Amino acid sequence: MRGPQNPDPVAPPLRITDAEQREIRLRAYDDAALESLVTMYDTFDPAQRAQGTPPLGESGIRNWLDCILGGNDGDSNENCDAVSVVAWHDDRVVGHVAFVPDGVGRHELAIFVHQDYQRAGIGSKLLRSGLEYANQRGVTKVWLTVESWKGGVQKLYSDAGFTLDNPLGPTHRMSRYL
Repeated sequence: MRGPQNPDPVAPPLRITDAEQREIRLRAYDDAALESLVTMYDTFDPAQRAQGTPPLGESGIRNWLDCILGGNDGDSNENCDAVSVVAWHDDRVVGHVAFVPDGVGRHELAIFVHQDYQRAGIGSKLLRSGLEYANQRGVTKVWLTVESWKGGVQKLYSDAGFTLDNPLGPTHRMSRYL
């Protein structure tokens, strides 16, 4: 059974104008984005980290990205090689969505928008474009966990077709089929 369909899903590349009238480009991740992506995560507000991600410090960020972006983490980890989309403003990565294989045929979703670009509509467009790109790349089921007190973020996911699987405890699990 397929989840709710997003209105006009468009895979990257895509240009959008955010609520601040900034032109944002959404593109599939490629290695040319790595240094800017590291900078985005290195300047990410630690108070906005979710469940330990992104890691703190450049070394931790690079190790984490090396794994999820398909690098060799030394353990031949099945969780590597995520499908990723990045949001660019000028020459700066300002957002990232990744669909990380969980080893059992599903993908865990991680999405981050730099605090200087939040509440401008970038996250919802990045998520929808990322879902369409992941679908084109063969991803069929996506799941995530979100803190129970983050109602606004849960609404973002609900609006993108995610349903609540487990409403108990400090984190809630949500999922959807593509």
